[in-house]
Amino acid sequence: MSEALEELAAHIEAKRPDCVLSWDIAFDELTINVALSSLVSFVDFLKSDGNCRFSTLIDITAVDYPSRDARFDAIYHFLSMYQNQRVRLKAAVREDEILPSITEIHPSANWFEREVFDMYGILFSGHPDLRRILTDYGFRGYPLRKDFPTTGYTEVRYDETQKRVVYEPVKLVQEYRQFDFMSPWEGAEYILPGDDKAEAKG
Repeated sequence: MSEALEELAAHIEAKRPDCVLSWDIAFDELTINVALSSLVSFVDFLKSDGNCRFSTLIDITAVDYPSRDARFDAIYHFLSMYQNQRVRLKAAVREDEILPSITEIHPSANWFEREVFDMYGILFSGHPDLRRILTDYGFRGYPLRKDFPTTGYTEVRYDETQKRVVYEPVKLVQEYRQFDFMSPWEGAEYILPGDDKAEAKG
């Protein structure tokens, strides 16, 4: 499998050296790092090239690295049913950069790009309808960014007296926000099954 992927990577790099920044194979998966400026033309090449024919877009997602200048990695997964191979593309994106949409090449990218926008706040130029898809209207922030609080900013609940859903700011006292990272069993007043055996051996 790795041999076939090495041949594929060498073919892609030879054909499109302007796009491929680097590539590697790990766990029998090929990952190609692509220049953001040539992302669309490279995706089109992967779909149309006779040795690739990656005609199926499996997924688009991202990863947040807050400490990096290029904060996000946009990640694309493609499948070639003709060659029985998969490829992963990664493109580094700064927080102020806009990704080009690939909906013209893969119409199925529409909802994937909306999800990345909704969860990470990454914008896509040329998208036909870029709006939130998983969160509610008026939602603040981007839940999969590392700096998004685990409690969120808003609590949603059904109010029995008003007979409707109401939105309220999250109000947690400060002690609930402090974590000591101790074992969850430390300080417990009961003995878990098996703990008594461990003490008896000691």
